[in-house]
Amino acid sequence: MALLVWFTMGIALWHFTVFVPDHFWQGIVGAFVGAVLGSCLFGLIVGAISGKSLGDTDLATALLAIPGTAIGLAIVYAIGIREEQQAR
Repeated sequence: MALLVWFTMGIALWHFTVFVPDHFWQGIVGAFVGAVLGSCLFGLIVGAISGKSLGDTDLATALLAIPGTAIGLAIVYAIGIREEQQAR
């Protein structure tokens, strides 16, 4: 269930990328992939360190996806900016 929560939070936060200039690698689809992978991977890493199983869900599980989504989006955005600069 925790994986579903992280996935859903990644999608929910991905919707806010419409307020950011579109410099994401591969556009909005790349932002979607970055948000979902970032939230799920970060949640899995922190969940494994804290010793929680994938069945344990609470409010902290949902909040755990926020920094992971931000990190995933930042990485995809940085890659997009770098590719735009190299294309010039």
